[in-house]
Amino acid sequence: MPAAPRPLDVRKQDTLARLNQDVDAWVATASLDGTPYLMPLSFLWTADTLLLSTSRTNPTARNLLANPLLQLTLGEVRDVIHITATAEVAEVTDAEGEAFALKAGFDPRPLTNYPFFRVTPTKIQAWREANELNHRLLMEHGNWLV
Repeated sequence: MPAAPRPLDVRKQDTLARLNQDVDAWVATASLDGTPYLMPLSFLWTADTLLLSTSRTNPTARNLLANPLLQLTLGEVRDVIHITATAEVAEVTDAEGEAFALKAGFDPRPLTNYPFFRVTPTKIQAWREANELNHRLLMEHGNWLV
């Protein structure tokens, strides 16, 4: 039997903890013709955005440069954080670059073909079991609901 559903404020705190602690997310993008692409990427949560970096030549970067809409998913099948977002190429501060490199175990800054993308969540959902599905929405239109 699953645990009782978490109150929304607890789900938000659990979500923020995962954004701070998790290293990787599944990143789903699509080309302009709608061809989907799914790739695991390391990220850094920066209080209200995520930073990603990937080679400009791979499908994720090409898709984001042409179509800035994406989805990211963290967690297991029974502990999901699902984020809908927009991305833009970003300059990062020295502190952000250092924090990304430390968390990801990889520093893309010396590589000229690895841009950073700043990802701004527009919708965040979180749930564990079916009993949390009805109230999974934590953020909508970029605003926390809790």
